[in-house]
Amino acid sequence: MSTALFIVSEHGYWGEECIEPLTTFDDAGVEITVATPSGGPAVLDERSVDPEEVGKETAERVREIHENDERLNDPEPLAALDPASFDAIVFPGGHGADWDVNQDTHARAALREAVEGDDAKALVVCHTVGILAFTRDSDGGYLVDGRSITGFPNEWEAGIVDDHDRMPDGRKLPYWVEDEVKAVGADWDAELDSETSVTVDGDLVTARGPGSSAAGARTFLDELGISYDG
Repeated sequence: MSTALFIVSEHGYWGEECIEPLTTFDDAGVEITVATPSGGPAVLDERSVDPEEVGKETAERVREIHENDERLNDPEPLAALDPASFDAIVFPGGHGADWDVNQDTHARAALREAVEGDDAKALVVCHTVGILAFTRDSDGGYLVDGRSITGFPNEWEAGIVDDHDRMPDGRKLPYWVEDEVKAVGADWDAELDSETSVTVDGDLVTARGPGSSAAGARTFLDELGISYDG
């Protein structure tokens, strides 16, 4: 049985970007372990379960799974796990990752292990693509330098923050994902004219945002060689 490690934010993950890969992997028979940086419960961004934001059906489905999935409510502390023991490392998105997952040394090490090694792959979604701006390869260069990726675009970010880069909840956004990842050499294309955007570059798969999370999960399973009929 294939295994996957989900590294989820304690500062606010976007519901669909975690729940879609989680349930898709479950349906495909993948054994999933959930971790957060400190081992505290994964925290759901309430905007991602606002019916006016995402629709009633998605809001209800995400909240039900979030509240009842023991893996999300009682995760492992990331530092206690060996990322090399998993076939896949998954980084669900959400603004919260800017404050914890993307800045976490163990999360970066897990990403490097998956992308540089021979036995695993990584799926990185939306704002968590920002982790690529801070992850070095084994030689000290940037892991993403020269790689083709997609992720949460500046054009969308501009519609969320105010003129002082403050989020709707008042927190100041620490950085814009597109700017930071391009600055370290990524070949960035968020494919804004496409309904979904998923990019595969070797053992690294990136997905643009909520609407691409399901496609990202299916593409990732294909890359892992796992059949999925859902």
